[in-house]
Amino acid sequence: MIDGVHVHSYPQNLAALDSPLVPSMMQGPLLSALVGTQILNAASASADTWCGKNYMSSLPPMPPGGNFPIPAQSNDPLLAFQCVPAIRPYLAEDTSAAVLIDSAIVYYEIANTKTIYLDSGPVSEGELVVNISLNGNTLGTTTIPLNATAYEIPFSLQGIQPQMSPYNLSCEATYNSVGQTPQTFSATASLYVLPDPPSGAVTKMDYRSGALLARPATGGSGNFEPVFPIGFYTQFDGYLSTNLSLVDELKAQGFTIIHPVPTFSNMTAFLDVVDRMQEVGLYLMYDMRLTYMNSSSVTEQVNALKDRPNLLLWYTADEPDGTSDPLSATINAYDLIYDLDGYHPVSLVLNCQDYYWTNYAAGTDIVMQDVYMIGNNVSFSSEWDTVCTPDYGDCGCDNCVSIPAGDSQAVPPNSTLPPGPVPANSGIGSYFNIADRVSSFKNRLEVMGWQRTKAIWTVPQAFGESQYWTRLPTGEEWVVQSIMAINRGALGVVPWVDPTSDDIKASASAFAKSLPNITPFLFDSQSALRRANYVIGGIDVATWTNGLRTLVLAANTNYVNETFSWNEIGCTGVGLTVVFRSGTLETTSDGFTLGPVSSGALVLSG
Repeated sequence: MIDGVHVHSYPQNLAALDSPLVPSMMQGPLLSALVGTQILNAASASADTWCGKNYMSSLPPMPPGGNFPIPAQSNDPLLAFQCVPAIRPYLAEDTSAAVLIDSAIVYYEIANTKTIYLDSGPVSEGELVVNISLNGNTLGTTTIPLNATAYEIPFSLQGIQPQMSPYNLSCEATYNSVGQTPQTFSATASLYVLPDPPSGAVTKMDYRSGALLARPATGGSGNFEPVFPIGFYTQFDGYLSTNLSLVDELKAQGFTIIHPVPTFSNMTAFLDVVDRMQEVGLYLMYDMRLTYMNSSSVTEQVNALKDRPNLLLWYTADEPDGTSDPLSATINAYDLIYDLDGYHPVSLVLNCQDYYWTNYAAGTDIVMQDVYMIGNNVSFSSEWDTVCTPDYGDCGCDNCVSIPAGDSQAVPPNSTLPPGPVPANSGIGSYFNIADRVSSFKNRLEVMGWQRTKAIWTVPQAFGESQYWTRLPTGEEWVVQSIMAINRGALGVVPWVDPTSDDIKASASAFAKSLPNITPFLFDSQSALRRANYVIGGIDVATWTNGLRTLVLAANTNYVNETFSWNEIGCTGVGLTVVFRSGTLETTSDGFTLGPVSSGALVLSG
């Protein structure tokens, strides 16, 4: 935090803030108002708080409020009936589509729940008759089981005229129970069937898996294919702007996206970078953090870039919960961008563990999280000389917890912790803060009924030696951060920040190059539904099964060797292939051993 603003809000090289705030060279209308009062307004509105909490020692603790409400429990079973199109958006060129139905039986009051009077016997034997209609015309009718997840009902797009505004889908379900009047349930969803854009620049969201679908970033012909976004927030001024060959290096290192960090002082250089990205096949994640609350500036930027073939998605707010931006700011920007474009999703990053999450997350398709817990004291602020609690303080990792008392195996070798047993609240951050943050975000999506329409990405720490963080992560620690998030369902990895260390860049590159062997499991809707999680000792493991093949993704969160047995996941280790390793990984017929903060991706066949 610098005068109340976290390091992630601006380039790591803060000298960039001394550069001209208005672009010195313009090409067309692009970014004519890149920076302005937004910087000053955000900083002054929250100069003495972060995540709604006082952090200066001269100020008292203050409950921040804004906590996500815990859903009320129900003694009776409830049907959480929901429907969404399988894809957003469909295009005029598409001839067929599908609707996804969720029919979970729950005992807490989440979105669109209603009491259901069940027959005796297993719930799995119950059925719903579901009808999908548009403007009173039936698109499809079928019978689905209770407790179905993403049950797909296909329909034809013939006769549905493409338009920029959404159609309103109606989904009706009937449950017939013995001795009861038929029970009815309803849900609605927005169906987007858009005209084919002349430029062909479109990114779709696959609501079956949460994946982004895009044509080749080069602008050449090709089908829509899943994209796993991996690539750094990358400082533009003084880095990308002065070395166009970096684009070629990043492509050769296996990354799929670049997220240039404003300001963009030289617009000729910016457009040269974006052009080169397209030539080599890298997607653009376009950042409007400095101006997302300025509708005129957003309008100019979106109109200038929306037809770029390699534009993957927009990025609006950078930690708006930390700076307490207006609660309507993200949704206002989101609605404006969709009015102007409609062909690309919107993203943002949230820094706080639980501060007006619903308000800020409402304005995005991709919710990113950025837990930074390496090299900082997560219990006591080295910057402000205060403790950090749910009501007070800022340690650079909001509401993060220390490793368990006595857990010496989780202590990094370069720790300054005094000799002796590890105390409670040691300040050494646990990697499970990342897992907990991603899991809590996904749980909140379910409560809000957004689990199909929004996805979670992660922002691993790739910086240090400044502010709260006394050191950079090692390359192996960077991989552990990334896998901890992917194991809980994150579908994109965008580290903060490049330039970074050679060690981190090498590890990130090796992981990126391994992803073609990993992402088919992550993006398969059925294997994603069957993801299973395990924590054995210090090893965090997730598995995805696709037919006879199982992906095992494992990260050792401890700084000692840890062993995992195939018996823990009911496998025999037959047909083992190691598709990625970080640090040391040794396999046997009984399982595998990971070295300190080592990781691996293994595929079992049969």
